[in-house]
This record gives sequence, C-alpha cells and structure tokens, in this order.
Amino acid sequence: MPSPLPLNRLLHLEFSPSVDARPCSSPLVCPAKGEKFFGGESVSRIRRLPPHLAWCSIDWDQLCLLHLLGSGGFGSVYKATYHGATVAVKQVKRCSKNHLASRQSFWAELNVARLGHNNVVRIVAASACTPASQDSLGTIIMEYVGNCTLHHAIYGTGYFTGLKNDGLKCDHGFLSTAQAVGYSCDIAAGLMFLHSQLIVHLDLKPANVFITERNVCKIGDFGCSQKLEDTESSGLQFCHQGGTYTHRAPELLKGEKITPKADIYSFAITLWQMVTQQEPYLGERQYILYSVVAYHLRPSLTAAVFKGSATGQQLKTIIESCWRANGAERPSAQGLLYNLRALSVIV
Repeated sequence: MPSPLPLNRLLHLEFSPSVDARPCSSPLVCPAKGEKFFGGESVSRIRRLPPHLAWCSIDWDQLCLLHLLGSGGFGSVYKATYHGATVAVKQVKRCSKNHLASRQSFWAELNVARLGHNNVVRIVAASACTPASQDSLGTIIMEYVGNCTLHHAIYGTGYFTGLKNDGLKCDHGFLSTAQAVGYSCDIAAGLMFLHSQLIVHLDLKPANVFITERNVCKIGDFGCSQKLEDTESSGLQFCHQGGTYTHRAPELLKGEKITPKADIYSFAITLWQMVTQQEPYLGERQYILYSVVAYHLRPSLTAAVFKGSATGQQLKTIIESCWRANGAERPSAQGLLYNLRALSVIV
C-alpha cells in the first residue's frame, strides 16, 4: 500500500532526551579509583549516583558473579549472589554510536529504584562505576526472577529479554485462556502500581515480562521508561522512539505527549499474543508503522478464540478498548485490572 504522505511527516527521528533529564554525575561516595571488584578488576571510571539514589550503592565485597545469562545490544546480564542471595546483575553497555541513548537506558532502569511491588522486578543496588576491562556505563543489581519470560510461555522458544543465548529453556509453550487471563491480571497490577508512581514503562511486551517459579508475572527491563514528573517539571515533552515498534502506541509514533495510556496500548498487543500465540504483524517495519498511524492497523481479531465463547468475546472487547487510536478512550490500568479480575472469576 503506497504512502500518500512522506513517512518523515509522521514518524519522528530518534528519541533525543535532555541531558538534564537524568544526571550522570552527582556527589556520592563510591569505590575509589583502583578499588577491586568483579574478581579483582579495578574501577576504571569514577562516576557517582545522584543523592536520591544513595541508598542503593553497591557493596562490592558482597557481590559474586556466577555465570553469564546472556548478552544483547544493551549489555550483559549475569547470575550472581549479593549478600548471600541470588540476584541478576546487568551491566549497561556504552554504545559508541549513540552514547546518549546508552546513558539514558542506564538511568531509565533506575526509575523503579526503591520501589517494591509483587509484579515489578525490584532493583537491589546500582553503581555508575565500571570494571576496567569492560566498556560499561554502570552496574545494576536486580532480584533474580529466573530466565523464563512471557515470550517463552507464548511461543515456547529459547528467549530471554532479547538476549542471544540459545541454551536457555523454559517449561512453557502453550497458554490456556485461564492462564492468559491470570498473567494479564499480574501485568495490569504491575502497570497500575507503576502508573501510580508516575512511571511509564514504554516497552511492555512478552519478552519484558518474567514468569517466576511461583508462576507470577513481573514486569522488567525499564531501559525505555520515563518518569512523567521529569518531563512535566522540565516543561519539555520528548518524542519517544525507543521500545519495540510492534507494541508502540500510535501517539508515540506521531510524537505526541507521553501518558500511561501508551502502556495500555502495549498491553493490548501483549494480551492478543497471549490469546492467539501468533506474531502481531508480518511485513516491512515502515509499512506497519505508517499503517498503524494512518489506517489504524491492528492485529486481526478474527481468530476462532474470540468467537467460540463468551470469555473470548470479552477478551476481544478488552483488547479493542485498550488499543483505541485515541489514548484518552483507553481504560486506565485500574479499570483494566478490574475487568480482568471479573473475567478471571468465570474463566
């Protein structure tokens, strides 16, 4: 389908946040130059966390890396122990092509620092210090939630938040409608909490939702997130082009104001994936982006699962309400959770 308008009229250029959005240097005690960590490696850069994050400075003597879980464009994730507890350690990669984007990703991860919720991956500690042998912006210690994501549960593939590691396995691969509704309640509860803290995730998708051994979903990977209070206090509204294009709300593609309703749209695509076990779109990226904005393209709702039962029809109604083109018409996370819990009683 040819585009009647140039794509650059609709799709904004790369997200370029203000340097002041998240400071990369603030006075705080951190390991002195030459101090050893990660098996005897010295600290190569002296960077300091801002004062409001002083509580989460890393006690390096208590950190022991076990093995690499995987690596990707953002950096590497290790399984480790910290103060005797099993944790995950993320080292955010310094991208030579876009240093600002890498730095933004590191500080965005800390948007959920000091927050605790059963459906959100918890930050344990963080430091902007890096090992001398690695080109990293910083280190983040998180609770260990296993290596199984919702992407595993839907598609049964070896996938760990975008990391390249074919050895990872997960005992999932098929979701019943009841399971999909149960997981959806977990995700909506996590979103409700985040939005109450004025945090928008902006990259909600199956690969960023972890499933614990207790079968609880936790939202993770906050490298694209934003605090609404940051943009409001600065008087600036950034065009956001981070995240995954298949799950990105149309208002973000048009460079409009970021609101929590962008996460509700991403949730709709994620729920559709859980129910259908299919990929949302096929075709070229630019064609999909343009069609989502100009022609309200959405994944198909013609599958039998949406027609065969009252539950399927209610799921269809929920999905349609969550991916409406006008964000103001989408339900809040609280309203969404209410509807999903009501549905879970009858599934």
